[in-house]
Amino acid sequence: MQKSWKIGELSKLTGLTIRTLQYYDQIGLFQPSGDSNSKQRLYTEEDISRLQHVLSLKELGLSLDQIKLALVEDQVSLFEIISLHIKSLKDNIAVQMKLVHELESIVHLMDKQEPLTLEHYTNLLGAMRMKHAEERRTSWNVHLDRLGDYLGEDQPKHPTGGHSNE
Repeated sequence: MQKSWKIGELSKLTGLTIRTLQYYDQIGLFQPSGDSNSKQRLYTEEDISRLQHVLSLKELGLSLDQIKLALVEDQVSLFEIISLHIKSLKDNIAVQMKLVHELESIVHLMDKQEPLTLEHYTNLLGAMRMKHAEERRTSWNVHLDRLGDYLGEDQPKHPTGGHSNE
């Protein structure tokens, strides 16, 4: 028998609110595969895999409508999602390195007891703004990691990186 989760259990597993999961169901983005005898939503492993696709695409900046279109028309493969995620992580690293560089510049000037100019402050503030914007954009990593860890335990490995029903 296939394992299934009620909406509250899925909420705890993913860190998403029940309301978010209900909204995704309402707009047809992410719907449960079945219902229990008491009319509760039941989610399967395949549903969780689809949710991971949704959250990955959302993290990459796609709107919910774009995600729905991509998934319905099967326009985005797991390989493409992972490749885009890698690019996103590399972009995040570049933002972090810019901030490190700016901070090191300021520490170096302070160590030499040289005055800081307006340009130093604006460069630092710009790097900090970029870092904060990137942090907000990647806040889904915790949820994706939790889902990835879960799916990695029980999912069979496919050489193409796809699903067995492809």
